[in-house]
Amino acid sequence: MTPEPGSTEPWKITLGELDEKMGVKIVEESVERVVATMPVEGNRQSFGLLHGGASLAVGEAVGSWAAVIHASTLGKTAVGVDVSATHHRSAREGIITITATPIHLGGTLTTHEVVITNDAGQRLCTMRITNLLLDRKA
Repeated sequence: MTPEPGSTEPWKITLGELDEKMGVKIVEESVERVVATMPVEGNRQSFGLLHGGASLAVGEAVGSWAAVIHASTLGKTAVGVDVSATHHRSAREGIITITATPIHLGGTLTTHEVVITNDAGQRLCTMRITNLLLDRKA
């Protein structure tokens, strides 16, 4: 849920239906950093590996949440305009950690790096997401 128009209170993350189905848990949320976790189990493709689409979905969610938190402090909201990802290694089990940190926090655009790691701290995926900041509609 987006804050009321005119409010500059930081937005608090609420999980969507897909986030809940994927088992996403919020660990930390601030303008400087958003961290979440997700189990590999239940998010694997037919070969038993973490599904690349699951990585993209959770990475986009965490990066977008980070952008909306920043936008909310300006009385705005955010919409995604670009996302790209590089998969470095796979996972078959365990919990992955998804961390979004800002590259650029502007008044019109934000860009975040989203890093997905496994239980051993190894990088599985690196993403970059850009969001457009818009005025909230009443």
